[in-house]
Amino acid sequence: MLCGLIGKNLAHSYSAIIHEEIGRYSYDLINLSEEELERFLQRRDFRGINVTIPYKKSVIPYCDSLDTTALRIGSVNTIVNDSEGKLRGYNTDYFGFLAMCKCSNIDFKGKKVLILGSGGTSATVHAVATDMGASEIIVVSRTGRENYSNVDRHMDSNVIVNTTPVGMYPNNGECLIDLNEFTNCTGVVDVIYNPLRTRLIQHAQELGIPCVGGLTMLVAQACYSAQLFTGGKSRGDHSSAQKVSGDENIARLQRSLLRGVCNITLIGMPGSGKTSIGNKVASMLDREFIDTDTLISQRVGMTIPEIFERHGEAYFRSVESDVIAEYSKLSGKVISSGGGAVLSEENRRNILQNSFVVQITRSIDELEAEGRPLSRSLDTLRRMADERQPLYDMCSMATVQNDGSVENAARRVVEVFNAYTGD
Repeated sequence: MLCGLIGKNLAHSYSAIIHEEIGRYSYDLINLSEEELERFLQRRDFRGINVTIPYKKSVIPYCDSLDTTALRIGSVNTIVNDSEGKLRGYNTDYFGFLAMCKCSNIDFKGKKVLILGSGGTSATVHAVATDMGASEIIVVSRTGRENYSNVDRHMDSNVIVNTTPVGMYPNNGECLIDLNEFTNCTGVVDVIYNPLRTRLIQHAQELGIPCVGGLTMLVAQACYSAQLFTGGKSRGDHSSAQKVSGDENIARLQRSLLRGVCNITLIGMPGSGKTSIGNKVASMLDREFIDTDTLISQRVGMTIPEIFERHGEAYFRSVESDVIAEYSKLSGKVISSGGGAVLSEENRRNILQNSFVVQITRSIDELEAEGRPLSRSLDTLRRMADERQPLYDMCSMATVQNDGSVENAARRVVEVFNAYTGD
């Protein structure tokens, strides 16, 4: 049976990956214009579909009935074509967002909640926040009475939820508000799941505010949708509706998805072995390997020493930042970054947005200095290490010592990555 996701600009979506693992059905990503949407729904040649931006409200007139949750919220993200040929509309986002709040321990009870965005997902979040006992809920939109020009009236908000696509792939790095101004904030939620950590989530982490991105919501709502698509039948031993949408299965699927889409990025001193180890890790995991220094050389048409000699370090760093910004958006890669990439705050944020970051260490006197324009002596390397080590420590989620064979170090990288993703 045909199932899928309808919306606009679906290149960011991981839904097909999840449904491929859950169910015995094909699942397609179906980009539709407004004109195509009507024809698609009128043909009814599908078993079940998920609905995303910007059609969660637009599809309602085409549904023959809505379940109580969708009717209450006024937003539909799942449609099932039943045995009578009737289109039944549901809102599984409600249960997905509820699951995300539950696992993140972000409490809405008695809190002032600021919701960014006024679309279908905003309505869902509003309903969940109400049911969880929020004392006040403010919805901010671009053109409404509460908008981004007067959001400063709500700096006392306790929980902030982003339901807009701002910051979503491919427009990574965008953010609607400055969390520094929200001094009473005790929780930040972003329904975006690609990248794994939006700028809003990264800023919350930097400020020590409890926060969560949208991956859990995505997986949970997919499980509930699959339950509706199949009547509880799914792959493997998950034969009941309860098992399809149960907490344990949601957690399992989330770990599996994270393993597939999270980059592994290696950082560390020049000559520490990042490229050799990264190549080996990519081979072990059957992933594409990306070396940022190689891409810089290809882009400029010179070797790294030639770039430094002819154009200087500032030019090199500018090209390096462009490369990191472009390739850190990707998913499921193994990336080796240059030794000085962490010197830029923007680079650090770009690296962290979609990656499990591993610091590769090696004794200073064993670092390979040949062909490296900034590390020509041990004294230079020691000064460089003193400057960069705090930045490596700030970015890394694990450290692997390269004191033996490349294969052993690569195996250790895979081990710490598997531990991070719960494998």
